[in-house]
Amino acid sequence: MQNQAVKKLSPFQQPTEEQAQLITEAKQFIKTHIHDSKPAILVITGDAGTGKSVVLSQLFYDLQQAAHDATSPLAKTQNYFLVNHPELLKMYRNIAGELPGLLKKNFQRPTSLINQLNKKQARFDVGVVDESHLLLSQPDHYNNYYGHNQLLSLLKLCHVLVIVFDDHQVLRLKTYWTRTRLKHLLVPYTQKWVHLDHQFRMQADDSLINWINHFTGDRQLLPLQPSFRSHYDFRIFSDAEKMRQAIVNQNSQVGLSRIVSTTGYPSTLDGGRHFITEGQFHLPWDQYNYTATPWAELPETINEVGSIYTCQGFDLNYVGLILGPPVKLSADGQRIEIDTAKITDGESFKHRDDLNDPQELLNAKVQLNLNAINVLMKRGVKGLYLFAHDPALRQRLNQEYQAIIN
Repeated sequence: MQNQAVKKLSPFQQPTEEQAQLITEAKQFIKTHIHDSKPAILVITGDAGTGKSVVLSQLFYDLQQAAHDATSPLAKTQNYFLVNHPELLKMYRNIAGELPGLLKKNFQRPTSLINQLNKKQARFDVGVVDESHLLLSQPDHYNNYYGHNQLLSLLKLCHVLVIVFDDHQVLRLKTYWTRTRLKHLLVPYTQKWVHLDHQFRMQADDSLINWINHFTGDRQLLPLQPSFRSHYDFRIFSDAEKMRQAIVNQNSQVGLSRIVSTTGYPSTLDGGRHFITEGQFHLPWDQYNYTATPWAELPETINEVGSIYTCQGFDLNYVGLILGPPVKLSADGQRIEIDTAKITDGESFKHRDDLNDPQELLNAKVQLNLNAINVLMKRGVKGLYLFAHDPALRQRLNQEYQAIIN
């Protein structure tokens, strides 16, 4: 258990001053509201890579130590760490198996805990929810959830919830959240909102983070700056196979380097293998991972293409990102467009009754795709490599890239 993802989430890591202050605030919030007559909720916001999961990991460890301390106000509390992401849950459970006071059974998927406690007509004290933007916001019979909103279901079962929320990481209509929707939902509850600012994951300068944020936000394609490469290995490729070879080389040198892609290529949940082909590049999508080891840590996945479903929440050293067919350059060459007709991820856009306005649904599809790009672009600690399927976008990116490296 010496990989960087586990080290990052270890409760024995020294938190920054900002993180330590937030952990202290969270513990005080919990102690203040643990015996309230109605649930209370602390919402931690922040962009991808700002250390939200680090805060939660250390907070939960402290809560579990307090639960076993007879002198603590939180003695004998029943607490759970919840995450609706099977790959991330594996990592947390692996950490729990090696640390005193943490049990794997305290780390659960929300549906499992909700169904279990409802059956027993039981409650719990404190819930810590990582990636709360992945909580279901509608029934999902496939996953055995028959309520209408997982966040509300959890609030009915506990005294205090601490959640991390990033509306730029919402990826599916069945987990469709916006900040406005969340605030409206939480009106009846005691609540506190706090925000993390500093980017910890990417060793990149602010100009590159700003470039990514515009690319996936207002879709403006800002000029590439020479400073991009000063502290971070940022590259644009005109050949996807050459990008793959570069990622394989980085993986052999430093490990945890993978190819990932946006939607736009054949992908069906039928148990078969579906390939992404770009010229000489030809690799299958990630396969369902039945092991206890997260996908990114399996050596053989260097020969697969990762997706948002296997990479969200994880740190990789190097990421080679394929921007698939839906990601295009606008006719005037200034903006990014999302062609929703070329989306192949049908699971993300299943119908929901409360999104009946065609324009709202179209806007949601565009935003979910931009969110996925943002998530994938911010996976790499040491480097980000890009290849664009769209010829016009590929040419534009390569022209600017060659201008700053020559």
